[in-house]
Amino acid sequence: MILTALYRLYLLFIAAPLVVVATVLAGVLTMLGSMVDGGRRWGYWPAHIWARVCLALTLVKVTVSGRENISATTSYVFVANHQGAYDIFAIYGYLNHNFKWMMKKGLRRFPVIGPACAAAGHIFVDNSSPSAVRRTMEHAEHTLKGGMSLVVFPEGSRTFTGRMGAFHKGAYQLSLEFGLPVVPVTIDGAFFVMPRTTFIPRPGVIRLTIHRPIEAPRDEADRNRVIARSFEAVQSALPPACR
Repeated sequence: MILTALYRLYLLFIAAPLVVVATVLAGVLTMLGSMVDGGRRWGYWPAHIWARVCLALTLVKVTVSGRENISATTSYVFVANHQGAYDIFAIYGYLNHNFKWMMKKGLRRFPVIGPACAAAGHIFVDNSSPSAVRRTMEHAEHTLKGGMSLVVFPEGSRTFTGRMGAFHKGAYQLSLEFGLPVVPVTIDGAFFVMPRTTFIPRPGVIRLTIHRPIEAPRDEADRNRVIARSFEAVQSALPPACR
């Protein structure tokens, strides 16, 4: 009880102000740098460092296994389960692979973060109309043509219970069209650190497991096989309570 109170005081008076400063600094650097290189490097490195800083400030450790399964020079579609907001920090800080996010359109309205993500070239998913969906897919296609990887949470939103939800097909359609391998990524521990129902984190450990790439689906029918295989791979590294 005393340790919890001390941690919350630390968050309020030390960690939170520093996280705000780090967020603004990373956002500004991303926007300025992306004006020079179109977000290819400046769209990644400030956020990579920012994520590690935020994790350290809130006393959250990340362990990684399976990094040997991917190559820094290969483009992938990474698909990960979505336990909570700290998934973002874990992926940004410890995947160690340049990528773009596919994210909800509503995030574009967030101060600093939204404009920085737009400048970096991240893909905002707009499902408001068929034409909006088409524009989203065209943006994703343009990004992949440039040799960039994507990170997607195919469940679509954070879990309320800690358990995995069904995977949607959008990311796999891009894998099919561009022949890019799918890399399942398991995130375990982010739900404990900060579930969807709170904005106050807890110290803890997040385990990131990078699984072996799965060949791109050959056709529409094969896409369902890849979805099932990646779901099973992600689930295999989770404790029973989170499956």
